[in-house]
Amino acid sequence: MNADWILASLLWICLGLLLASALARSSRAATLGWGLFSLFWLGKIGHYLDIEDYVNVALFFIISFLCLYMAWMVKEKGLSCRPCYWAGYAAAVCGLIYFPFALIAPLQTGLIAFTTSTTASILQSLSIPVVLESGNVMSLNGRSVQIILACTAIESIALFAGLILSVQAPPRRKLAALAASTLSIYGLNIIRNGFVLMAYGWSWFGENSFDIAHNLIAKIGSAAALLAVSYLVFLLLPELLSIIDELAAEIKPRRGDAA
Repeated sequence: MNADWILASLLWICLGLLLASALARSSRAATLGWGLFSLFWLGKIGHYLDIEDYVNVALFFIISFLCLYMAWMVKEKGLSCRPCYWAGYAAAVCGLIYFPFALIAPLQTGLIAFTTSTTASILQSLSIPVVLESGNVMSLNGRSVQIILACTAIESIALFAGLILSVQAPPRRKLAALAASTLSIYGLNIIRNGFVLMAYGWSWFGENSFDIAHNLIAKIGSAAALLAVSYLVFLLLPELLSIIDELAAEIKPRRGDAA
């Protein structure tokens, strides 16, 4: 029994408790689920300390604190905090979509291979001489780029899918928002992958072409794309914006609460 197995088991317990809490309106299950979720994210910090990735250390510490805060809010406010139960439901659905691809090797490999081959096929159809070297590696002009899970956009897709599927709204509009967000995110991600490969393969930005294309331009483009997709989803599903506003109002400390 190793640490990874313990963390994976803890994760599924957390997601199960949060899902059950939302469906059964159980404050105890929600409190326990958020509390264990906080421990899960704390458990991830050790890996990033070992590789000296202090940005992710800080990120996971903040996420852990927020989960602990959610546990406290549910415990204090109980069934009166409707947006808190929605947040648990959304977190559970997001996790149930994303983590199978993150933790189950065949699913991860299949998604990466599909994204790699799709990117290569589209570029080849545009007469760009991309070579598909393996299930996760493409090359152009003798320079290779490896596709990893983060290059499949599954994190963003899972986030939007979880938020959309968990909100109370007419099924037709939920499906429209889900289709619009998923197709937009995946399509834009294919464009992103193709752009990075072309910029690197053809040295559009000199010696640092990969870093400039991947770590600067693509990240800015991804942020702008997610804002645009969010706006589209809110237009199709205003109920989502409403419940997010309610949650923000619950989280925000009120004057006199401390007394």
